Amino acid sequence: MKFLKNVLMVLGVVFVISTLIFAMQSEQEGSSVSEDTTAVEKNVSEGYRISAIDIPEDLNFAGEAVPQQDPEIMERVDREFLVNTYWQSNALLLMKRANKYFPIIEPILAKNGIPDDFKYLAVAESGLDNVVSRAGATGFWQIMKPTGKQYGLEINANVDERYHLEKSTEVACRYLNKYKKKYGNWTLTAAAYNAGTGSIDKYLGIQKVKDYYDLLLGQETGRYVFRIMAIKEILSHPEKYGFDLDKEDMYNAVPTFQVEVAKPVSSFANFAQEYEINYKILKRHNPWLREAHLNNQSGKRYTIEIPLKGHYKETK
Repeated sequence: MKFLKNVLMVLGVVFVISTLIFAMQSEQEGSSVSEDTTAVEKNVSEGYRISAIDIPEDLNFAGEAVPQQDPEIMERVDREFLVNTYWQSNALLLMKRANKYFPIIEPILAKNGIPDDFKYLAVAESGLDNVVSRAGATGFWQIMKPTGKQYGLEINANVDERYHLEKSTEVACRYLNKYKKKYGNWTLTAAAYNAGTGSIDKYLGIQKVKDYYDLLLGQETGRYVFRIMAIKEILSHPEKYGFDLDKEDMYNAVPTFQVEVAKPVSSFANFAQEYEINYKILKRHNPWLREAHLNNQSGKRYTIEIPLKGHYKETK
C-alpha cells in the first residue's frame, strides 16, 4: 500500500507540472498567432488597396462616341475596365509587347486608312502573340485559313503567312475596310471582325436596330468593343491605372537585315548557322516558316529576316 501511495503521489505531481507547462505554451502560442494575424491584417490593409475605377467621360472607339448616358452600357464598360486593370500581370505583358509590335502595326494601319485604335483590336484578339484558337484562327489578327488564302496569303505545310505580322496586318486592313464600306461605321466593323458579317447581319435584322450599342449579342462579341476601349485606355495611360514601367522594362524589336531566298532550303538549322545564329532565333524572327526546311519547287522569292550581330549569343 505504501508503494502504491508513493506512485500515485508521483503521478499527481507529474500531472500538475504537465498542466502548468501546457497552459504556458498555449498562452505563448495564442499571443504569437494574435501578433502574426495583426501583422498580416496590417500589411494587407496598408499595402494593397482595391478601388472602383473612374471611367473617362469621353470614351470613344475610332472617334465614334460611346453612349455613356446609358446605365447598361456603363456597366459593361465598367466590367472591362475592372477586369483589364486588375488582371495586372496580363496588362503588364500587353504594355511590354505593345512597345515592340505597335511600331510595326501602326504605319500599315495608317497607310490603309484604318484608324489607329484598331491596333488594340489585335491586342484583344491575340494578346499580340502568335496564338491559334480552337476554331483554327491564327496569328496576331486571328485569321482563318480560307480567309487568308482568299486575300493572298500563302498557307501550306512549309509556309503560313498568317504568322507574318506585316502581311497579316495588310490582310486585316483589307477586311476592315470591306466591313466599313458595308456597315458605315467602325464600331460595327470591329464587331463584325469578331463575329463575322453573317452573325451581325442576322442580329441587326431580328432586332431592327442599326447600331452596335443597341444590339443584344452573345457574350464574346457583346464585350468585344468595350474590351478594346478598356485596353486602349489602360495601355495609353498606364500610370493612371497604377502601372509603373520604365523604358528599360519594355520589350524591343531586335534590328534585322533581309536575305532573299529563291530556291529550296534543305535545313534551316544549317541556314541559320551560316549567319551565326541558331534555328530557334531564325524561327523567332520568321514564325511564318513552319517547318525545318523549305520545298520551294516553284522558285518563289522569299524574304527572311536575320538579326544583326551583337543581339544574341553567336553560334559557333
